[in-house]
Amino acid sequence: MTGRMRVPGPDHPITIEPTGARVVARVGGRVVADTAAALTLREASYPPVQYIPLADVDPALLSPTPTTTYCPYKGTATYRTLTVDGVELADALWVYEEPYPAVARIAGHAAFYPDKVDVTVGDRSGGD
Repeated sequence: MTGRMRVPGPDHPITIEPTGARVVARVGGRVVADTAAALTLREASYPPVQYIPLADVDPALLSPTPTTTYCPYKGTATYRTLTVDGVELADALWVYEEPYPAVARIAGHAAFYPDKVDVTVGDRSGGD
């Protein structure tokens, strides 16, 4: 499914910034992703979303699904199922492999559904 590309602007702002802290994704007690290189995407009035480099997600837990969704601001997302301790969480995360130019920085990064995966942002101070 595709449509006309829309560019973020005052009516639908999108910002992407380095998170600046460790981001850990867990299912139950199991760490499924751990990174210091996450990006925070803020879009319009939606809650901020952490995008974690796919390279920092445990590949042994991932399997692709045929699911795709389309966003006129970001492009087409592909989905992965997480399998943790024998439990499948279908379409638990999505990735924009080739996002639109306005959000190119999220290419190759994964975002998790908060009702399936617990994503925490660590201490930002980093110590001095």
